[in-house]
Amino acid sequence: MTAGIGTLSQAELVRYSRHVILPEVGLAGQERLKASRVLVVGCGGLGSPVALYLAAAGVGTLGLVDFDTVDASNLQRQILHGTSGVGGSKLDSAEARLLNLNPYTRIERYDTRLTASNALEIIEGYDVVVDGTDNFPTRYLVNDACVLAGVPNAYGSIFRFEGQASVFATADGPCYRCLFRDPPPAGAVPNCAEGGVLGVLPGLVGTIQATEAIKLLLGIGKPLIGELLLVNALDMDFKRLRIRKDPGCPACGTREIKELVDIEQVCEVPVAGAYGELTVGALADRRAARHELFILDVREPHEWAIGRIDGAELIPLGELHRSLDRVPHDRDVVVYCKGGTRSAQAADLLAKSGYTRVYNVAGGILAWSAEIDPTIPRY
Repeated sequence: MTAGIGTLSQAELVRYSRHVILPEVGLAGQERLKASRVLVVGCGGLGSPVALYLAAAGVGTLGLVDFDTVDASNLQRQILHGTSGVGGSKLDSAEARLLNLNPYTRIERYDTRLTASNALEIIEGYDVVVDGTDNFPTRYLVNDACVLAGVPNAYGSIFRFEGQASVFATADGPCYRCLFRDPPPAGAVPNCAEGGVLGVLPGLVGTIQATEAIKLLLGIGKPLIGELLLVNALDMDFKRLRIRKDPGCPACGTREIKELVDIEQVCEVPVAGAYGELTVGALADRRAARHELFILDVREPHEWAIGRIDGAELIPLGELHRSLDRVPHDRDVVVYCKGGTRSAQAADLLAKSGYTRVYNVAGGILAWSAEIDPTIPRY
């Protein structure tokens, strides 16, 4: 990034006048923003406010990484997108919204999943990466790629009513692995689709990420380097925790991580020896062949009301341990939830309770809706 190469037009001076009159920004700072390049990984809950505010601030180039489509259930929090965009590409929706907000911002699109084979190529050349991911494999991949590329990572995460933010992978600061060395065990942490999230929370945390990115680009203030900001929206409570750079960190300490590796298999729901796994296609085949099945839905009653697999019985995961008498031993027990995490926990509980014919449905009812029965709403 080179300050001063993006000469501002008269229209831009008017647009950014509230920035220019700030002594900490000024004309030179605004030109620095125009010359800067920021990569936003994910155009969802966090990526929406990040991209909107960075575009509005006058960041010259925004890279957007996303391969998903807009779902109606996204609109509760993903403010880049609208009802008219449902079913379409998130990148299309995001680009149209951002260019309408600021036509002086250049959008670079990456309609792909971030993987070990493309992450470095995509990240290199950007001044800051903003992590708007919602899963552990990509979060660790973004961290490791930022460390290897020497690009700061404005990190954020959200769950239910709580969020976190920090700045990782700077020259002297810690990285994400200094805080969380390895991904959690499979199924230990539900994602937002399973656990829910307050719609305004990603706006709060994403705005913090955008603020940190702008501070990094301008070299002003005190970024959250070496600090983890904890946000509790229910109590409107903010706490800061100090994070030290770990000399033993394999990413930024010992530098043992010299190349990127996809860790998808670490975070996927494991197939335990005591229970099996079915795809939704295999379940449909068994139903068509009239196999003796007990289909167990372990979601919550409000999810059951939205849509369900015909013939299933509802026993929420939290009630299963005291409702085992409702689950037969003489049939195949097929367990599903929304995406596969809670059902894996339920299948494990059943297997440990002596059930020998237990199967977890990979992808849950979302996969069933996408591949078998599109009349079931996605949520």
